[in-house]
Amino acid sequence: MEKNYLYETAGVCAGKILITVSEDTVVAVRFLGGCSGNAQGVAALVVGQKLSEVVAKIKDIRCGNRATSCPDQLATALMQIESGELAEYVPEEEQA
Repeated sequence: MEKNYLYETAGVCAGKILITVSEDTVVAVRFLGGCSGNAQGVAALVVGQKLSEVVAKIKDIRCGNRATSCPDQLATALMQIESGELAEYVPEEEQA
């Protein structure tokens, strides 16, 4: 069963990341804001991969002199999904 998550980033250009997961596999990723080409590239590369595999590859990547990056923020979001810390996102129109 697919679940959606909305992660609010910190310290990067993208303000949020919308992530769709099925069990422990990434189904889709969409960065809201930020560098469109890079965000689309990262998103496309992680689809179909296990959350833990993605985290291992992109955690601690930095953007310039920043302490984080969009890939690192995605890794943080995936870790929060795995731990249950990040709640499932249900758009307002679906909340009834």
